[in-house]
Amino acid sequence: MADRTRTPHRTTSRTGRRAALLAVACALAVAGCGGSTKTKAAEHSPRPVRPAPVKAVKPGLPGMPPVLDENDIYAADRPGKLAPEVRDFPSRVYVPNTESESVSVIDPETYKVIETIPVGMQPQHVVPSWDMKTLWVNNDRGNDLTPIDPATGKTGDRVDAHDPYNLYFTPNGKYAIVMASKDKELVFRDPRTMEERKTVPVTCSGVNHADFSADGRYFIVSCEFSGELLKVDTEKMEVIDQQKLPFEGAMPQDVKISPNGKTWYIADMMADGVWILNGDTFAEPKLLPTGKGAHGLYVSRDSKNLYISNRGEGSVSLLDFASGRLVDKWHIRGGGSPDMGGVSADGKVLWLSGRYNAEVYALDTRTGETLAKIPVGQGPHGLAVYPQPGRYSLGHTGIFR
Repeated sequence: MADRTRTPHRTTSRTGRRAALLAVACALAVAGCGGSTKTKAAEHSPRPVRPAPVKAVKPGLPGMPPVLDENDIYAADRPGKLAPEVRDFPSRVYVPNTESESVSVIDPETYKVIETIPVGMQPQHVVPSWDMKTLWVNNDRGNDLTPIDPATGKTGDRVDAHDPYNLYFTPNGKYAIVMASKDKELVFRDPRTMEERKTVPVTCSGVNHADFSADGRYFIVSCEFSGELLKVDTEKMEVIDQQKLPFEGAMPQDVKISPNGKTWYIADMMADGVWILNGDTFAEPKLLPTGKGAHGLYVSRDSKNLYISNRGEGSVSLLDFASGRLVDKWHIRGGGSPDMGGVSADGKVLWLSGRYNAEVYALDTRTGETLAKIPVGQGPHGLAVYPQPGRYSLGHTGIFR
């Protein structure tokens, strides 16, 4: 009896275990099949595609060539990157002598003056045209402009333009802008014939230098004699803001925008430094001391440094764009009065006029060494190194983008 009662119990237990194992196996099989089917279905079913985020880009000035690199507006200015229009021009340095009514032409290979060109009364700057085919000599007190063909070095007939202290071009090439310092005007002219299109009176004194925003829609102007800055709408051709610099006796000079288009630098010869400005907000700028008589501003070919000529102490300060700090200072051998100029096409030499020394300086951009001091006429001012890399010129002694 005992054996019979135990046997059925074992049989039932084994049967139950087999059933349970079978159920588990089936469940696993079903789960496995179901999972496989679901995975394959998921692999072949279309997934919703999320559109890539679109960065809002403010449209530039109509007609302006597109910016090549939003992080570097000087991307077209790399060493030796000459446009087809200027590639065959002989390399020269053109020096306007304000008191000699002439332009000294220097061969940068020999550091010698090879020609002296007679021009009008009190030439202030030699300015490359927007299309880079003409150099305009600004005969300020002569009330005219002398065109020079950079291919041949020959001058053309003078063109009437009252009080042309300095000259700029809108980024789309639509207008030339004469900085009529004494007349207190910004005169928009045809970029080729120089016929007047619109005159904008200003309330500040001594309009002289400028630079344009990255999108070309506005430009900042320095007013030397009243110590002020203007913000001008390029397309509307009207002053939209104005401020007095927070320094007694301020005399702002050259203006230059940073490669990323966010920061403006304005040299001030009385404040002995550069003002750092947010052009978009046009809030009060801060002063960065650089040296006595800060005057000219030039960007290195690699867009890393800003060269600042300190006319009152014969030096050049180097500002690092990335950090916003001064990283070096070069002193001209034997002293001097470095004013306006430009960088050689290969980026190896910084050329500056010696305003009060009747000479021109050539400085090595790697070491700061004074390579040459070249005698020229009296009162050398806004010299132009030509040709230079870039797609078009915004004026002055050569602002290329």
